[in-house]
Amino acid sequence: MADNRKPGVHVAWVNVTYSSVLLAVVAVVLAIAVLLHFAFPEATNAGMQAANHFTMGLLEKVAGAGGDPAEHALVAGAQQAHFTNLDGTVRVKKANSSTWVKADYGLPLDKGDVVQTASEGLAKVVFSDGTNYTVKQDSLIVIEENSANEHQQTNVAVNVSTGTVDLSTGTYMQGSKSQVIVAGATASLAPDSAAQVHNDPKADEHEILLKKGTGEIQRNGETVQLADWEKVSFQSDSPRMARLKEVGPPTPISPANMAPIFAQSGQERSVEFSWTKMANAVGYRLRVSKNPYFSSVVVDQRVDKTETKVPSLSEGAYYWEIQSYDQDGKESVESEKNRFTILPRGKNPQQVMTLDLEPFIQHGHVLEVRGKTEPNARVMVNGREVPMIADDGTFRYFTPSLANGEAVITVTAQNTTGGVNTQQKKILIQ
Repeated sequence: MADNRKPGVHVAWVNVTYSSVLLAVVAVVLAIAVLLHFAFPEATNAGMQAANHFTMGLLEKVAGAGGDPAEHALVAGAQQAHFTNLDGTVRVKKANSSTWVKADYGLPLDKGDVVQTASEGLAKVVFSDGTNYTVKQDSLIVIEENSANEHQQTNVAVNVSTGTVDLSTGTYMQGSKSQVIVAGATASLAPDSAAQVHNDPKADEHEILLKKGTGEIQRNGETVQLADWEKVSFQSDSPRMARLKEVGPPTPISPANMAPIFAQSGQERSVEFSWTKMANAVGYRLRVSKNPYFSSVVVDQRVDKTETKVPSLSEGAYYWEIQSYDQDGKESVESEKNRFTILPRGKNPQQVMTLDLEPFIQHGHVLEVRGKTEPNARVMVNGREVPMIADDGTFRYFTPSLANGEAVITVTAQNTTGGVNTQQKKILIQ
């Protein structure tokens, strides 16, 4: 056969694409992976999981671009409320359920949920905007609205179907709303305001009392502006609301709220009570109870001074409130309730007791405090008593809504022998 090619070096060109190279590399990697998997199955699975976690973490960081905004501000959309105090029988019916469940500190409250207290029941609910509701005994409320928009403006609305509720609003931003609804009347409260709402459908009695701040009440096209210690009352068929001026109560001074009072073990103790003087008051009514709903009153007396001494109080927890009355015998509304506890004085008050705190969990402006102390001890967080300590000493507590900035959380535990342990931590609220 004849060879027509000229002598010399000949170069043959082959077109190789990037896709073919990539496919070849992938094929080699897969082949190696298969071999490794059969040879070392456990190590291969662990490596795949680690790679997956790394990839997901990287994607979350890229998507977040600066961290989770929920750690620094409210997230737009529906918000949740939480119980910060429970006493006695309190039930909850979730919006998506027809059954009642026992209220629990770990149970979040959403729009449409219903909270009910029994004849000896008390509940405190805190919302994301800082508004808090104290639901008194024989009361029922419905959470009508609890949301925030992209501008961090909040909208909270609660319907008081029956009973009595004390509420106070937080320092929410301009454009936010905090409303309470009573028998068709809607009260819009300004920041840093406080009110008491009473709704008795059976007696057809409906009242909204403003304790401090400003509030606007709207009903059937009528609008009434309220100032401190003014209230509106009406019946269902009333064409207009009646506006009245109430007498404010004295401010309790001593014993201070959550104050411990020590007595010799097994002995009763005299306790001195004092409060502020009120203009136009001819006397005061002091009431002391063993529970916060005053169904077990141990002292009910009238005095004409701003102080008195009550003898023979035994060990235990007490609540007290004060009212003033004028020449006609008309009484003011009740003051804030202060709690104090008479404790046996231990042989060694300087004894240090167990108090172990877990890292705080932040829910917006509310902190969840968890820890463990001695069984049968009492624990206070920033002067507020933790209402429930488990048999093994563990406890859980939600703080009221905290303002932006550095917050100091002081946790104090005390046992029955007088031992005390106090820990203080700082946390930044944004």
